[in-house]
Amino acid sequence: MRPLNTTRLLAAAAGLTLAMTLTIWPESAMAVTSANESFLQPMGPVAEEQATHLMRVIAITMIVILPVLIGVPLLLWRYRLGSETARYTPEWESSNKLELVLWGVPVIIVIVLASWLWYSTNKLDPYKPVGENPLQVQAIGLDWKWVFIYPDAGVATVNELAIPVGRPVELTLTTDTVMQSMLIAPLTGQIYAMPGMTTKLNFAATRTGSAEGENTQFNGAGFGRQKFTVIALEPDPYEAWVSSARDAAPLDDATYAVLRQRSVLADARADLGLSREATPLYFSAPDSALFERVVKKYHRPGTADTTDELGGTGLPAQGGGDRE
Repeated sequence: MRPLNTTRLLAAAAGLTLAMTLTIWPESAMAVTSANESFLQPMGPVAEEQATHLMRVIAITMIVILPVLIGVPLLLWRYRLGSETARYTPEWESSNKLELVLWGVPVIIVIVLASWLWYSTNKLDPYKPVGENPLQVQAIGLDWKWVFIYPDAGVATVNELAIPVGRPVELTLTTDTVMQSMLIAPLTGQIYAMPGMTTKLNFAATRTGSAEGENTQFNGAGFGRQKFTVIALEPDPYEAWVSSARDAAPLDDATYAVLRQRSVLADARADLGLSREATPLYFSAPDSALFERVVKKYHRPGTADTTDELGGTGLPAQGGGDRE
């Protein structure tokens, strides 16, 4: 039996170790570079459970990974060139005990992981309220911005979602264009929004701060700029925020038609006669039935007719998205 070339095998083991480490820790690596956008620095109970679930998964997979990371270098050292302690056993072919460990441990780990996944998936059901008396917010996905309507407060915003700390939030989503996907990583998970349909997203903030929300479903030229800010405020500052939003211009059908055009936030502001800064828009007195009208217009016969109210059901008109 020819002795092993230890140098080459150690180099191969180092490469394998690095590859396995990068495979295990991609989310953590990204979280370090963008901490304010990561569920690993949670702002609420949903993201906290997601982070806990990740830590559980990493801990149990280490039962398999660590023996490999430790055992491979030890084996290479034991059977290195010139070793006098290595046993040469050419007739060895099987071991029942070793087979039991090699198959039994992975089977147990898969069962445990599946159980944890079922538990976390059930616990983090986005339709399940996280508390009593949730704040009702309606979200409409557009190209390339988000409209948030507070039906009880009588205000609406574009690309800013303010929520009070300690109060649950029930977000009802739809889209007035192609399918989109909302993600607010420090607060909650991802959920889709589709035209003519509604989905629910329940979450809460346990501390003040800001988080970035985004659309993760590619939808055209302005996709990369379809982000919004979530600000978690104490109750009194939140009420002050609502009061200031009530002083803004009303959100009527004409204004909504401008927002519905395919444009990023800065261009939508310019179309409304405002500065081209990429800062949120605020509106007062939105139509209490606006969200329902957006959903129901896709249910009527002849939905291909783009002359229907609220811009019809076809692709939104091209706005400022391609401007220089």
